[in-house]
Amino acid sequence: MIQKIQKIPNPRFAMRRASALASSALSRTLLSAQEGATTTAVIQHRIFQAALYGTTTSAAAQSTRRRWYSTALHSLSGGSAKTVSLSIAGALFSVAAATSLSEEVLAKEPPSPDLVPKDVVLYQYEACPFCNKVKAFLDYYDIPYKVVEVNPLSKREIKWSDYKKVPILMVNDEQLVDSSAIIDKMSDKILPKKSADSASDDEERKWRQWVDNHLVHVLSPNIYRSTSEALESFDYITSNGNFSFTEKLTVKYAGAAAMYFVSKKLKKRHNITDERAALYEAAETWVDGLNGREFLGGSKPNLADLAVFGVLRPIRYLRSGRDMVENTRIGEWYTRMENAVGESSRIKA
Repeated sequence: MIQKIQKIPNPRFAMRRASALASSALSRTLLSAQEGATTTAVIQHRIFQAALYGTTTSAAAQSTRRRWYSTALHSLSGGSAKTVSLSIAGALFSVAAATSLSEEVLAKEPPSPDLVPKDVVLYQYEACPFCNKVKAFLDYYDIPYKVVEVNPLSKREIKWSDYKKVPILMVNDEQLVDSSAIIDKMSDKILPKKSADSASDDEERKWRQWVDNHLVHVLSPNIYRSTSEALESFDYITSNGNFSFTEKLTVKYAGAAAMYFVSKKLKKRHNITDERAALYEAAETWVDGLNGREFLGGSKPNLADLAVFGVLRPIRYLRSGRDMVENTRIGEWYTRMENAVGESSRIKA
């Protein structure tokens, strides 16, 4: 029997709602990299695909994948509170105003019940920025969905599909692919037709393209910038992904080693000289684009807000994400987005 996840109040989430300036710190144990592991070009290619969240892959037979994995295993075996004195009238006014603002700006926007699809299933990698972009949309519009975590090595969970990348969203037995196309089609299904505003639509479209064509390419060189950051990233990927125990060990260490070197090539491909500077510049570019607004959509997030938030969500509490928030102005907007998107509408068996 399918049941929706019970929404139990989260103390840390409540603290974020209490103040846009509050920030959470996530402590992670960084494991030391093992030196000298031999990684073949074939192993690096497959791990590269998994680490980059399945963005590109060739059609390989299941037997080829088994041979690859066997080779990989063989190769790797060797604040304190403040009291403010207020008059009773002033206190009541402040509380009422804050409550009103919270409800107006931070409320989710569930669509009309008759427009909500009855059966939504997302095939994903948990750490994939494109998958998180789709989840941000589903969560914000409170659309219940089930998740199938895909094993990036075998991809057995999507053997039935001719499309071999994630995300794949099944909506009432209709297959939707490509994160931006998924969001466009879901928007057409559940959202009322907007009044014509070409300037607003053009702005939203421009920033969504910026996310796909620029922002996502800045992320990998940052999360794999050093060996310790690569291990931190793969600890997150393997802890949240669909891996066996043996696969976790294999992918974590081989993946971290491979992606550390691959990230250097990605820097050249995308003309990045300083990873952190590029990340900070992208964050500041987005904040400048807000032009003083709470969200790009004004008082409520639009699809561009959800796209930026979605791709940043997997890195937010990694070292690169913490550095981004500490060294740019994006933190307040990100906290507003966390509050607006709220708790996941994901359902579980």
